[in-house]
Amino acid sequence: MSDTTHDPRYPIGNFVAPEVITPEDRRYAMMTLAEMPELLRDSVRGLKRDQIETPYREGGWTVRQVVHHVADSHMTAFFRLRKALTEDWPTVEGYNEALFATMHDVAAAPVEWSLELVESVHARWVMLLQSLTEDQWKRGFTHAERGRMNLEVATLLYAWHSRHHVAHIAHLRKARGW
Repeated sequence: MSDTTHDPRYPIGNFVAPEVITPEDRRYAMMTLAEMPELLRDSVRGLKRDQIETPYREGGWTVRQVVHHVADSHMTAFFRLRKALTEDWPTVEGYNEALFATMHDVAAAPVEWSLELVESVHARWVMLLQSLTEDQWKRGFTHAERGRMNLEVATLLYAWHSRHHVAHIAHLRKARGW
């Protein structure tokens, strides 16, 4: 396996789902999702406008785009969870993240709006995850491009996604001495 820790695209490495997911893995993922809104808020606290418009790496998204992307992505993930709990293995569509990141609201909206969305979505998301039975954890959805994914794997994936994007901003701040 190659070392991706020095790849600025993947500062914490790529997501790899464990072969067996334990209740402890799920608890850690839920804790990560619960803590993520404050970690994301802390990652941008005190940044000036020009810093928020700085890409986290050459050719990468700006801090503003990263924050808005997290809100878009995690709202979508929460919706998929709810579909998986109310439908039998529904098919869910992907979306063009790169194009979403170029839309007017991403360019113009304050990051605070997405920080507030992330706080609210994560509060409901974690509340719902904490209520799941063993059988419900095995439910899932079929992603139109990625195939079947149960709720255990999806939860671990989005815990990783949370750490991944906070690390983008943290690494940028460290590199720039902010």
